[in-house]
Amino acid sequence: MNTDSKKTIGIDVGTSGVRALCINADLSISRSAQIPFSHFDGLRRDPVVWTKAVSHVIADILASVDAASIAAIAIDGTSGTMIATDINGASLSLAKMYNDTCNDSVVLEQISRVAPTNSAAHGASSGLAKAIELARIPGTTGIAHEADWLSAALSGVAGVTDENNALKTGYDPVESVWPNWIEQTDLNMNLLPTVLRAGEPIGPAVGSLAKSLGLSETTLIVAGTTDGCASFLATGATKAGEGVSALGSTLTIKLLSDVPIFAPEYGIYSHKIGDTWLAGGASNTGGAVLAHYFSDIEIAELSARIDMATIPDLNYYPLVNKGERFPINDNNLEPIVTPRPESDVLFLHGLLEGITQIEKLAYQRLAELGGPDLVSLRTVGGGAKNDKWTQLREKMLGVSLVDSMSVEAAMGAAVLAQRGVAEAGAA
Repeated sequence: MNTDSKKTIGIDVGTSGVRALCINADLSISRSAQIPFSHFDGLRRDPVVWTKAVSHVIADILASVDAASIAAIAIDGTSGTMIATDINGASLSLAKMYNDTCNDSVVLEQISRVAPTNSAAHGASSGLAKAIELARIPGTTGIAHEADWLSAALSGVAGVTDENNALKTGYDPVESVWPNWIEQTDLNMNLLPTVLRAGEPIGPAVGSLAKSLGLSETTLIVAGTTDGCASFLATGATKAGEGVSALGSTLTIKLLSDVPIFAPEYGIYSHKIGDTWLAGGASNTGGAVLAHYFSDIEIAELSARIDMATIPDLNYYPLVNKGERFPINDNNLEPIVTPRPESDVLFLHGLLEGITQIEKLAYQRLAELGGPDLVSLRTVGGGAKNDKWTQLREKMLGVSLVDSMSVEAAMGAAVLAQRGVAEAGAA
């Protein structure tokens, strides 16, 4: 490996396309590239399309960056997107996507019966359920997650995954093993990949895709992660107690913890990143509730008129539909968005206050379950652009709101690649 090289590339294989960032040692961006999957004639679930997209963004970067200066590359993929592979590591199927569900009641019953209650393998969209279905394809000798398969194309090393992508496929990150209870399902455990730590070196860039792109053999390919974990790494949070709230259509909470937190009854699982744990859950509240009542233009105009000295005290629990996952787990929880005041400004203020109260309760829940108290908070997602909401959250949550280093998952993957370089240099 070229230990004098300082640049790394992070590649985010997202839901609609691929984004890549080449960064310098000081985390400044040297070059970026992106391409939507719609650019290619094929299906989003076709691994050939993934390869074309990844090839495009790497080639774009190498058009202005010397290949010999690239120390390492890491890839993040959508969690739970998987394929079956043959003895040569080639794909045998279109992918089971992150949001696909297993409709085989026998498979789901098997997992439910033998998996520990704190395993992330439960549920119709779990990676394990998909793996069992994919294993039925004739000629299958391996199961690969999206990031695994693309990393193999660059490294030439098939059958390797990372702890984060493996979590929902049944991997036990506390014991660092594929647990024996998987043998009691229909899945042959020999099909499961070897698991490395996120950022752990896989090997040099000597795979077929790397050679076709002219990558240097001194470039290191490191084990990747999921898109969610990469997004967290991109923010710059590194210490226990630092949290990241994603204010998108739903509210997603992630907290760095020095201990793992598993509470499936609240949808809480923990990913291992380095020597720390990334614990979190997702609420059904969020931007979708605001969009149910107001357009983006209306939200911006009404927010500007909010009087921060006024406290609506409407005690809302904003949901679009019945049911909540976290921090309250109740499929029958009814939305509370009444009484509605005559003033739309006050109504929006009340909705923002209600979502923020849920956010506060979520971090309190993680602390109650053994995690650290929230010490600082970063925000990603569309809601981060609302200044009045930011002021309200800082006041109600009682912690400093810190600017994120980046909101791009590709940055998180590039940071992970840097960790791989450091690990290889220390070996």
